[in-house]
Amino acid sequence: MIQLEELRTNLTNIKPELMELRGALDLENGAKEAAELEQKTSAPGFWDEPEQSQKVLQRIKQLKDKAARYEKLEGLYNDTLELIDMALEEGEESLYQEVQQDYDKFQAMLEEEKLSTLLKGEYDKNNAIMSFHAGAGGTEAQDWTGMLYRMYTHWAERRGFRYKILDYIGGEEAGIKSADILIEGENAFGYLKSEMGVHRLVRVSPFDASGRRHTSFAAVEVMPEMTDDVDIDIRPEDLKVDTYRSGGAGGQHVNKTESAIRITHIPTGIIVACQNERSQHQNREVAMRMLKSKLMEIKEREHLDKIEDIKGEQKKIEWGSQIRSYVFMPYTLVKDHRTGCENGNIQAVMDGDLDSFINAYLKASATGNWAK
Repeated sequence: MIQLEELRTNLTNIKPELMELRGALDLENGAKEAAELEQKTSAPGFWDEPEQSQKVLQRIKQLKDKAARYEKLEGLYNDTLELIDMALEEGEESLYQEVQQDYDKFQAMLEEEKLSTLLKGEYDKNNAIMSFHAGAGGTEAQDWTGMLYRMYTHWAERRGFRYKILDYIGGEEAGIKSADILIEGENAFGYLKSEMGVHRLVRVSPFDASGRRHTSFAAVEVMPEMTDDVDIDIRPEDLKVDTYRSGGAGGQHVNKTESAIRITHIPTGIIVACQNERSQHQNREVAMRMLKSKLMEIKEREHLDKIEDIKGEQKKIEWGSQIRSYVFMPYTLVKDHRTGCENGNIQAVMDGDLDSFINAYLKASATGNWAK
């Protein structure tokens, strides 16, 4: 019975955190915003602009999902407390295991929601555009880039996010040379901004007949998808636009006509491309959003006042700044060099189990406690 009483005390002590979370999530204002947006859906002409209407519906869903998650958390708290009280009243020590499981589940859910409140950046709530680039090393690096691509798409699926291929250039023998994807979901950029940087792989190469150990590098770039209401002045004369025939992943993902678009921003040398929409016009729209996102991300990162201040050299990937190592041989370990977070189950990580790394980054960002 002592164990049950301790759990009850712990649960009671957590109640202020639950109430504080409610305020941090701003559920009352969220409910008002959802109601106002729902009114818009019945306004004349709302469905005339499918892209805009989809964004409104997505926002409504985000607000309602946030409220539903808190209600579920609060319900689990009350149910667990009620079960403890019943077990204490009836002397049912056999219920301890069930109560402990519910308590652990509640704590995990509470921690997850508390972490979401750390996402207070201007663009944290936005969708994310992820770009993958193979480092030097040919097939080995391209295979590693393909593994990272799979890891992040699996992470997105685990969270119930959607991903969409924007551009895809396959490797010559295996993997990916480069790829861009859009990940859609609440706070997608807020979570994935922790993943920007160079990722290092150590393993015995399946492409080396001698069975030697290889080190490979791939870069991941993460940008918030910019909405149409973000005003960025991009002059038409600063753009070089090329069309080409799509290629890469093949199958239904790639068009066979010359509808793919590549846009070069001449002042900075930044290049974006999109090949997977149905028409050249749609590919151009997506590519322009990608360019807008990339320019804004660099501007914010470099603390610049104007887009015009971006220089060509600032856009380059810093290959020396590896953020994480994935070691398959001689032992198995994934280690984040910024936070010190580690996971020895490398297969789980490659299957998309990234939350411990993302959460450690968010906590370190909030507290300033980075690994030495």
